[in-house]
Amino acid sequence: MEYLIFADVSGDIDSSYVEAGKIRFISMEYSLGDSMLTCSGPLTRDELKAFYDDQRGGSLTKTSQITPFKYEESFSPYMEKGQSILYLCLSSGLSSTYDSALTAKQILKDKYPDVDLYVIDTRAAAAGIGILGERAIANLDAGMSIEDNFNDVCSLVPRLRHWFLVPDLMYLKRGGRVSAATAIVGTALNICPLLEINPEGKLDNFAKKRGMKMAANALVDLYVEHRGPDDSATVYIVDADNTEIADYLDAKLRAIFPEAPIKHSGLNPIIGAHTGPNLAAIIHLS
Repeated sequence: MEYLIFADVSGDIDSSYVEAGKIRFISMEYSLGDSMLTCSGPLTRDELKAFYDDQRGGSLTKTSQITPFKYEESFSPYMEKGQSILYLCLSSGLSSTYDSALTAKQILKDKYPDVDLYVIDTRAAAAGIGILGERAIANLDAGMSIEDNFNDVCSLVPRLRHWFLVPDLMYLKRGGRVSAATAIVGTALNICPLLEINPEGKLDNFAKKRGMKMAANALVDLYVEHRGPDDSATVYIVDADNTEIADYLDAKLRAIFPEAPIKHSGLNPIIGAHTGPNLAAIIHLS
């Protein structure tokens, strides 16, 4: 049975997959200052720079979760044509969109009993979803059934690793990840926290470094320690308009693993709304 691969726009993936029509996106809304905007797909580097420059200028940013109705509206045109869907959802530990997708699945199954909707809780964000999306696309291209593809992609979820630095503590303060006192003192002392998405798909602040370069070196060390045995597995370097540190991470990784398949991605505004500008990350499989 024919099926399609979807993700929400909190995922970042190599633009070649998007341009080839290999993956489709569920749009999400976010606010930038007083404006409510819709992100329908990956933004260009110039668009992302404008977004993060607005944040640097003081514009507050928020996001809203996807409703069950939005899923129904997005999936119905395909399912009514007999096309099943494999959907990669933002981590349930970071958002309630997964619950909304499961609610929509029950409604859509009643409307379209002869087609399937498989929903994956990626326990991931940004390029973590992208890595799973690449695997799902490869499986589809190889002729794998939607059920086998679902099971295979789910088997990768526990192996995902997201390591990232966030130099602007004020955004973490707004999200309740650090206290106001920690944010003020940390910013004054140039403290750069290290965070990860843990196995439950939740955000953990697990270490601190003085300055971005030391934090970036720590990300490289974490990748070296936790990388998987497959030398052909994609490594994503993600940045929120911080190409200087992204290029630094790239050079450090290539010095250690010259053949590593490294890809770069800008951080989408859905995740960037909560982390602020200048984030940098290494995302890979263990």
